[in-house]
Amino acid sequence: MKILITGGAGMLGRTLQKELSDNDITIADLPDWDITDDSAFIERTISIAPDLIIHTAAMTKVDECEEKRDLAFKLNEDGSRNVALAAKLCGARLIAISTDYVFGAQPPQEPWAWGERDIPRPRTVYGASKLAGERMIEMLLPSAVILRVAWLYGAKGPSFVHTMMKIGKENPSEIKVVNDQRGNPTSCKVVSDVIRFLMTKPEVSGVVHATCENQCSWYDFACEIFRFAKLNCTVVPCETKDFPRPAARPANSALKKSVLNVLGYRTPDWREALADFMKSEFGV
Repeated sequence: MKILITGGAGMLGRTLQKELSDNDITIADLPDWDITDDSAFIERTISIAPDLIIHTAAMTKVDECEEKRDLAFKLNEDGSRNVALAAKLCGARLIAISTDYVFGAQPPQEPWAWGERDIPRPRTVYGASKLAGERMIEMLLPSAVILRVAWLYGAKGPSFVHTMMKIGKENPSEIKVVNDQRGNPTSCKVVSDVIRFLMTKPEVSGVVHATCENQCSWYDFACEIFRFAKLNCTVVPCETKDFPRPAARPANSALKKSVLNVLGYRTPDWREALADFMKSEFGV
């Protein structure tokens, strides 16, 4: 299959290149291939004639989005519009990566996780711009898959896992980590496995949640990282208010995998995926 990956030089894009290497892959990334350059991006995509476009390119630095709103919407909304239009014009299937940040409050009911049918209400510029990108894609290409992911980590980072490992090795004493935000730590390898599965399901469209099973806090996540790494670092739970940031963080952005479960596909538990990653990335 001929696959075009936008943002292919990023953390998820690099993993996709590796995991889908049995396909004919083309990378679209800055500075040579800009998703916000309307006609140039579309023309170049049509000339490649991909069968599948995996759209990972985005402005993802949450606090920076808050400070640079126009740029965030240009990349995350206008860029997604261009990718969807290019896919439509060249007849390619589109799998577009979105985020748990489209949700901003507490999930409405137990087990306290957001489903694909729940109404997004983002509290940040990042979440709002990604939701706007989702809406553009849905309007232009209803057959597209919008794949929401969360708390990503992958080879070479940057990620929470790499940050914790650096801190744990350089300053293995005491570290405070937020314990009142919950989500699904998810490896890029798991996301690539989901995408490979969806490549065999051309009939699937719309929003699909693709995170590891079960949820935890950042504090729980850090504790597991240090446990696997055998680093004697004392992790102290704290609250979000102790680390004020420009962009609000969701108290709980855990995602339910209703669509994948109906299709008979289950992602691994987050601890299992983390254990595999720690072995492959750090040899522990």
